[in-house]
Amino acid sequence: MSPVLAGVLQLLALIAALALVYRPLGDYMARVYSSPKHLRAEKWIYRAIGADPATEMRWPAYLRGVLAFSVISVLFLYLLQRVQGGLPGSLGFASIDPDQAFNTAASFVSNTNWQSYYGEQAMGHVVQTGGLAVQNFLSAAVGMAVAVALVRGFARSRTGELGNFWSDLVRGTVRILLPVSVIGAIVLVACGAIQNFAGIHEVGQFMGGAQQWNGGAVASQEVIKELGTNGGGYFNANSAHPFENPNPVSNLFEIFLILLIPFAMTRTFGRMVGSLRQGYAILVAMGAIWLGFTALMMWTEFHHGGPAFDIAGGALEGKETRFGVGGSSVFAVATTLTSTGAVNSFLSSFTGYGGGIALLGMQLGEIAPGGVGSGLYGMLIMAVIAVFIAGLMVGRTPEYLGKKIGSRQIEFAASYILITPALVLCFTAVAMALPTPGNSMTNSGPHGFSEILYAYTSGANNNGSAFAGLNADTQWFNTTIGLAMLLGRFVPMVFVLALAGSLAEQSPVPRTAGTLRTEKPLFSGVLVGTILIVAGLTYFPALALGPLAEGLAS
Repeated sequence: MSPVLAGVLQLLALIAALALVYRPLGDYMARVYSSPKHLRAEKWIYRAIGADPATEMRWPAYLRGVLAFSVISVLFLYLLQRVQGGLPGSLGFASIDPDQAFNTAASFVSNTNWQSYYGEQAMGHVVQTGGLAVQNFLSAAVGMAVAVALVRGFARSRTGELGNFWSDLVRGTVRILLPVSVIGAIVLVACGAIQNFAGIHEVGQFMGGAQQWNGGAVASQEVIKELGTNGGGYFNANSAHPFENPNPVSNLFEIFLILLIPFAMTRTFGRMVGSLRQGYAILVAMGAIWLGFTALMMWTEFHHGGPAFDIAGGALEGKETRFGVGGSSVFAVATTLTSTGAVNSFLSSFTGYGGGIALLGMQLGEIAPGGVGSGLYGMLIMAVIAVFIAGLMVGRTPEYLGKKIGSRQIEFAASYILITPALVLCFTAVAMALPTPGNSMTNSGPHGFSEILYAYTSGANNNGSAFAGLNADTQWFNTTIGLAMLLGRFVPMVFVLALAGSLAEQSPVPRTAGTLRTEKPLFSGVLVGTILIVAGLTYFPALALGPLAEGLAS
């Protein structure tokens, strides 16, 4: 079987698996967030944190809940790392330095999981399982809660209430993320991923020195890392490490986990707003971008640029032979079009155009299908922009799902789409202008610029992947990328919740003959075009200096 055919068959199997679970999972999540009942375990949690799940919140109160919980999470994870040296199960590792601890705490709480450290050489079992893995669940649940709040903004009328953040947080964790993770961890263990609390042990002599590895609860952390679109690996090699991702079957299963909830949430959206066809329209837009980017990535990486590529069957440098070019390309697109950031190959060794595709995938806002929760609310923000543009083109007041899109709504939506590019471009410009940050670049020229551009794009978009040629474990990058991650995660949430509150206060607008049919394929096309144009106009100059220049020169 040719490598190209193997890659295509993997892609088709992935699509079939996602289609099989789309309806039941989407409907189940809609019931989870709409049910008036609380499980006994959930009631215990509410008592422990002093929350009343029956209290409805307006958007400022909902936002205060999100921010208060996230601040506490950052402080807890920071302190846990700072005292690691005195904790049992630390494997003899020292406490984490302040700048590194801040960066890691900001990273995992913001659902970014950017790692500028070697996991197997820095973090003990307590920090890995009691800190990082816990935040993998909670940060994902926060994103899902904010998305559901925005959906309620479209679904409700004449009220500013968006639900209860604490109830949404707990339900997303207990009823969705935990059950799927238990099943997924069993599958990964069956595939060969490790799950233990072993200490450091020597496995052999290599190049005149001893090779040592430590064990860990890897399978349970790996599953929520992918399911929650987190991306932080137990080991530095991430999903290229055989302990995390042993074989092609586990590789395809991990890609399935990455895309599972983001795609299924479009059905949840359709069910909660009372129109499944609206959810299908969003799904079509997400799916078209994802398939297009996957096809482009596979073409660039299989494209034969010389005898070495001919012999290898594609750009195999930096990729695991057990996954091949196809499995690596599909994985790379899945993780950069979501907020996962996990890697099963060395992105810095991708072709110039391949690296550009990964960069552009994040710069779209990671909305195809995006992160758990963040992908859906990012796509709905772009739908508001698309409706507004279409309304201007035909001279009518824009409406979406029976809600008028006026100046106030557009101000919130525009602020949302501007904040992340501003963070990326400003931090990149400053880093390139100063002498010290440039010393961290492994390469010079366009590829070196791409390393820094990729780092801030990954941080501000809460992705977490890296070109891996950049030495980011410095005070400058730990601090600035940490700030980019926190601002890129929580400032947009302010505008999402403010938009949700303004929509929930409106009275529904009756549909007329001139109303734009947003459930039709035409609107999906307009939405895709709007996304590509906005991202292109924003980032094209920066891309031209990096991956495009490198691709044209190769």
